[in-house]
Amino acid sequence: MNLSQLKPPTGQKKHSRRVGRGMGSGRGKTSGRGQKGQRSVTGFRQKRGFEGGQMPLHRRVPKRGFTNIFRREYAVVNVGRLDKLEGSEFDPNRLRELGVVKKMLDGLKVLGGGDLGRSITVRAHVFSKAALEKIRAAGGTAEVIESGGVRPEAS
Repeated sequence: MNLSQLKPPTGQKKHSRRVGRGMGSGRGKTSGRGQKGQRSVTGFRQKRGFEGGQMPLHRRVPKRGFTNIFRREYAVVNVGRLDKLEGSEFDPNRLRELGVVKKMLDGLKVLGGGDLGRSITVRAHVFSKAALEKIRAAGGTAEVIESGGVRPEAS
């Protein structure tokens, strides 16, 4: 193979449009910008959502709902998932090591999805009622971890 004969695939290299090169080129005089107006002058830059002075769509559409800024988001794990893991004691650090939980967010919440067939000890920040019932019915214990109320990433 000769390196001087290598060529890019067809359609890969596109020539830029040369504007302002005379009337015969088809893109002379105003260079495709039309006649007058703010878009025809050099240095023009339009803001996102600008509609020529008309009220932009994002301001015309009504805003709905409410966002609770004090909402707490928990890393969630089901009881059935804990049943499949090795070991009998689980806490947030252990679950992170096992790869069950990626981000801890505001803490760990254990939910009651799935079945629990053995006795386990779980330490978490929050438990659902179903999870507590299933853990206690299997002969295990559920310990609540007191949290400071601040996300670990924020502090």
